[in-house]
Amino acid sequence: MKLTFLGTGTSQGIPVIACDCIVCSSANPKDDRLRSSVMITIDKQNYIVDTGPDFRQQMLREKVQDVRAILFTHEHKDHVAGMDDIRAFNFKFQKDIDVYCDLNVQKALLREYPYVFADLKYPGVPEVIVHQICKEEVFTINGNLFNPIEVMHYKLSVLGFRVEDLTYITDAKTISEEEIEKIKGSKVLVVNALRRTEHISHFNLEQALELIARINPERAYLTHLSHLMGLHDEVSLELPDNVFIAYDGLKIEC
Repeated sequence: MKLTFLGTGTSQGIPVIACDCIVCSSANPKDDRLRSSVMITIDKQNYIVDTGPDFRQQMLREKVQDVRAILFTHEHKDHVAGMDDIRAFNFKFQKDIDVYCDLNVQKALLREYPYVFADLKYPGVPEVIVHQICKEEVFTINGNLFNPIEVMHYKLSVLGFRVEDLTYITDAKTISEEEIEKIKGSKVLVVNALRRTEHISHFNLEQALELIARINPERAYLTHLSHLMGLHDEVSLELPDNVFIAYDGLKIEC
């Protein structure tokens, strides 16, 4: 199984529009961050977690030729805004794309993309098959087991996903004890860390490191970073030996 970080930035991305801070002005490509998304590849099948506004750019950069399914964590714009661009895969393979999401995301997709779900469809719109999921039920795609993990993004329920020994979590501020049990034993843990200071709806660096220490994975990667975190290379020097800052385009074997 391979994990590709398609984007590792927060909702504004990095650089942020009209910002000239040291992070947004950095010449290090690891400090440039598209909106957060990953691709999990199992037996040459690609599973995309979230299609943010940079989805097209991410697919082109990674030269992705096919997508088996899309999984959504939650309905915020920086995680769903690029779904229209799955049309390219519809056209190429003449097939619908399976979408896995909870009821809240399903309702949001209907609001954002009414033409996708219309009874009389305009020619060329994205073609999807929506599968409703919830935190209580494990589901399979092509025989691969996906275990949804609920985290709270302030008061909004967000789903992370565990696949074998990999757990991917984004936009978390709190996680219940019941859901933490699902994460335990993960060898690779990806978790959001927005910035150093406290935030109402995201882990900061200290809170992310506390979760990582509790789970004690072999490797952990920080994602969904804002420009307020600091420079990639400088923050990396402060981290425990098994913790790394993810960057756009990073590929790891799980």
